[in-house]
Amino acid sequence: MSGGTDSFGCVSERWSRDQVLGLAPDAASAKAAGSVAKPAKWGGTGCDDEAVWGECQGSGKSVYRAGVDLTEPAFRCSCPSRKIPCKHVLGLLLLWAAGSVEDGPRAGWVAEWLAERRERAGRAARRRAAAAGESGDEGAGDGRGKDPKTAERRERRVEDGLAELDRWLRDQVAHGLAQAEKAPYRLWDDAARRLVDAQAGGLAGPVKGLAAIPRTPGWPDRLLEEYALLRLLVRAHRRRDELPQGLRETVRSRVGFTVPQDEVVSGGERVRDHWCVTGSRDTAQDLLTTRRVWLRGRRTGRPALVLSFSAPGTSLDASLIVGTEVDAELAFYPGAQPLRALVAERSGAAVPAAPGGTSVQEFLDEHAAALARDPWLDRWPATLENVRLARAEGGGLYATDLYATDEAGDALPLRMADPWRLLALSGGGPVTLAGEWRPRGLRPLAAWHETEGTVIL
Repeated sequence: MSGGTDSFGCVSERWSRDQVLGLAPDAASAKAAGSVAKPAKWGGTGCDDEAVWGECQGSGKSVYRAGVDLTEPAFRCSCPSRKIPCKHVLGLLLLWAAGSVEDGPRAGWVAEWLAERRERAGRAARRRAAAAGESGDEGAGDGRGKDPKTAERRERRVEDGLAELDRWLRDQVAHGLAQAEKAPYRLWDDAARRLVDAQAGGLAGPVKGLAAIPRTPGWPDRLLEEYALLRLLVRAHRRRDELPQGLRETVRSRVGFTVPQDEVVSGGERVRDHWCVTGSRDTAQDLLTTRRVWLRGRRTGRPALVLSFSAPGTSLDASLIVGTEVDAELAFYPGAQPLRALVAERSGAAVPAAPGGTSVQEFLDEHAAALARDPWLDRWPATLENVRLARAEGGGLYATDLYATDEAGDALPLRMADPWRLLALSGGGPVTLAGEWRPRGLRPLAAWHETEGTVIL
C-alpha cells in the first residue's frame, strides 16, 4: 500500500525505520526488535491516527499485547520486560513504519487503555490549573516564598560554599596550572562534593568535569578558561541583586536553584509553534541518565531544549521523536537566554518533517548573541542547511578532519567517533545537518537527505 494515499490516513504520517530505532533504550533492544518485526509473528494488528496495536506470539503459548499512543508517544506491552519500549513495541512500530499494519477499528483493550490515558492527562491538567490559581504570583521564580526560613538557610549555605570555591580557584591558579597535569581525580571530586554539601549542586558537575581537561591537547588554555568562567559565576552570584532579572535567574540556575515545573508551566514564557525535533542525546553520570532533546521552531526559528532524567529501573521520556514536527506550546524556564523548556500543550499528533536550517555564518551569529546573554553556555544547537562534508587540506579521513561546509564556503569542524554513516548518507551531496555545538566542534545528531529522509547519527 502506498504511504502517500488518502485512503490510509495514518500511513502518510508513519515514521521512518531510523525514527523507530531511535526510540530503543539500548542497542540490544534495537537488534532484538528486528527478530519480532515479522508479519507472521503478529495478529490483531491495526492502526488509526492516534494509535498502533497488535498481538505478538511469544515463546510457547504466550501472546503479548503491544500498543503505542502516537500522540505522546507512549507504550504498552504485556510482556515481562522492564525496558520501555520493549522489543515487541519496537517490532510493531517497524512493521507499521514499513506499511505492514493496516487501518482498522480499535480493539477493546486498546480503546480502554487510551481512554484511561486521556482521563489521567485531564486530571493532571486540572491539578496544575488549580495549583496555579492557588499560588498566584507570590514566590514565583524558584519557590523562595514557600518557606522563607528554609530558603534563607540555603542561601547562606550556598554563599559559604561559593566563597570556598572562590578560594579553591585562586589557589589552583596561584600554585600554577602545571600541577593539574599530574593531579589525581580526587582534586576535583573533593571540590565537587563540597559544593553538593553546600547545596550548590549545579556547579558540582562542571567542577568534576575539569578533571578530564589536562588529558587533552592544548589543555592549559582550556583549563584556565573554565576556571575563569567559574569565578565569573561566583562573583555574579555575589552581586546578584545588581543584575538584570533574566541574568539573575541564569546565575541562580547555574548555581543549582531550580524552578518547579508547575511554576514554569503556569508562569513561564509561552511560545506556540510547529517544533521540529532535530536531535536527541543520552548521557549517563553516576546513577542518573539525562536525555537532551533539541527542537527548532518552524515559524520563529527559535531553539529549545527539553530535558528528561531517569534513575536505574525507570525510563526516559520518549514523547519527542527525532525527525518529527509537533504543533505545541512550550513553556520556557526563566533566564537571560531562555533555552530549556517544557511541553505545556500539544495539538495533534507528531508528523514526519525535515527542519529548516541556517548557513554557517547565521549559526555563528546566533551562537555569539546567545553567548553574550549567557557566557556559561556550554552547548548550543545547530541546524545547518545545504552543507557538504569536506576534509581538512592534507588530512586523513578521520572524525577530527571532517568539516561541514556550506554554499558560501564557511565551515564548522565535526566531532564524531564514527563518520561513516554520515559520509554514506551524503555521498558528496548536500544535507541538512543538526547537532550540538561545543567549543571543540559540532557533534552531529541527525541528518536529512532529499531522498533518504531522516537518519539519526
